[in-house]
Amino acid sequence: MNTPVTVSITRHVDPDREAEMVSWMQAGQGLAGSFAGFLGAGWVRPEQDSETWHVLYRFADADSLATWESSHQRQWWRDAGAGLGVVDSRVERRTGIEGWFDDPANRDVRDLSVKPSAPPRWKQASVIFLVFYPLSVLVNWLLGPHVAPLVLPLRVLVTVALMTPVMTYVALPWITRRMAWWLNR
Repeated sequence: MNTPVTVSITRHVDPDREAEMVSWMQAGQGLAGSFAGFLGAGWVRPEQDSETWHVLYRFADADSLATWESSHQRQWWRDAGAGLGVVDSRVERRTGIEGWFDDPANRDVRDLSVKPSAPPRWKQASVIFLVFYPLSVLVNWLLGPHVAPLVLPLRVLVTVALMTPVMTYVALPWITRRMAWWLNR
């Protein structure tokens, strides 16, 4: 599956080294930008003078990301960060829609070519509806005769239990790729 991959990293750095950290981050973004599939990067901090930095970078697919992460350029850049006392405490990879449901809780945002903000809620709801409604009709049509004897709460439980993984792993990633032009406008 060729879906964009966002990497979220929590890093800790001495707050007195902010200028060096910014320069180091910009150098990393510049290096990553020379790799095919790079879609952008940015970082946020919970508050001014915080030692915690939440770093985001995004590649068009897992192969492009793997090429960057295994490159000599990235290793050189990471080694330079060690001199700043950069410590990664958490690394998370995300694809598809799940990142949309995290509300930003930060005041210091640095944008390095892409905005890490989610599309407006009304756009999210519209895109979810585009796959949720037809899938609901299909599942209810297919299962209707089989679950009709069950009481309403059990009928709903069966249909929701079947629809949730389909929505999460198939339908929503599929529709977000096709509607990206509108969601991220």
